[in-house]
Amino acid sequence: MDGAGGGRRAYIGSYTSAGGRGITTAAVDPDTGALTVLHHTDAVPDPSYLVPGPGGGMLYAVSETEDGRAAALSLADPDRPSPAGAPVPVEGAGPAHLTCAAGQLITANYTSGSVSSLPLRPDGTLGAQPAVLPHSGRGPVRGRQEGPHAHAVVADASWRWLLAVDLGADSVWVYRLDHAAAALRPHGRTPMRPGSGPRHLAFHPRGDRAYVVNELVSTVVCCRWDRASGVLEPAGEVGTLPAGSGAEGENHPSELVVSADGRWAWAANRGHDSIAVLALEPYGEGMELVTTVPCGGHWPRDLALDPAGRRLYAANERSGDVTWFDLDPDTGVPHRAGSIQAPAATCVALG
Repeated sequence: MDGAGGGRRAYIGSYTSAGGRGITTAAVDPDTGALTVLHHTDAVPDPSYLVPGPGGGMLYAVSETEDGRAAALSLADPDRPSPAGAPVPVEGAGPAHLTCAAGQLITANYTSGSVSSLPLRPDGTLGAQPAVLPHSGRGPVRGRQEGPHAHAVVADASWRWLLAVDLGADSVWVYRLDHAAAALRPHGRTPMRPGSGPRHLAFHPRGDRAYVVNELVSTVVCCRWDRASGVLEPAGEVGTLPAGSGAEGENHPSELVVSADGRWAWAANRGHDSIAVLALEPYGEGMELVTTVPCGGHWPRDLALDPAGRRLYAANERSGDVTWFDLDPDTGVPHRAGSIQAPAATCVALG
């Protein structure tokens, strides 16, 4: 999204309940990727995850509260997102992730372990009657897997399917996207390794593989994805920590992103406070941990790639900053280039 003064914008979400500023708008320097803060709004409580809407006229946010809500903000002025109506209940607790697909805004409700679908009106505002699809199941890790905890919702490149990653139930649910009815249709469920705690998912650009990052065991799983049948099948697995790091029990990976050319993936390590660099096989399920680099702060909750694939942004929640890195195109290794303060930062959405 280009602002009034030219150039792209970044939108940073944060926990207002932990001292965050809500949604921060920052200008993105087209040459260096550097961020310059322009504006803050706390119109949405605890906007922990943001996504630009189709066409770029709206920004959508979850309000990660017990009475979970979703909000639409107009980007008529890209520098100053403004509420387009009041936040709408999703009828699920603790929504932590969202996406737009098939005329719907879809949220992953962590606390209640469900997925909600809100209709999008023609003007981009939110309808008020969500459809709620509850998950079921549990895992073996006490205190984290007593029930389902949906943590991410991601549409595949064909726009026929939506995958919902559930940390509590060690599963990935597959839904069919019904474009005509603007609805989700349950299709299948893929069990993951017990106790792994799958958190987020990213597709390979070719569309035949998906990579799942596991919060409870510090690994990434490569899965085969059949877009014709909507079947996900786990295959290879690799750790996100160097051998002998001693951080295994204290590390909780968060986000994973894949390069546009499919050569690299990067995973954020909370606890080890690093970014894991993974080399991906051009074909097949092989992965290799190349190295880890410091994330520039403490507790990296989110990663974002710029559209050109030249830079990586890390939202470091507990140190309260967003750090950006230049990416080496030959090695995939990020090199720290700068940072800005962003208290209780939880995500970076590049418009």
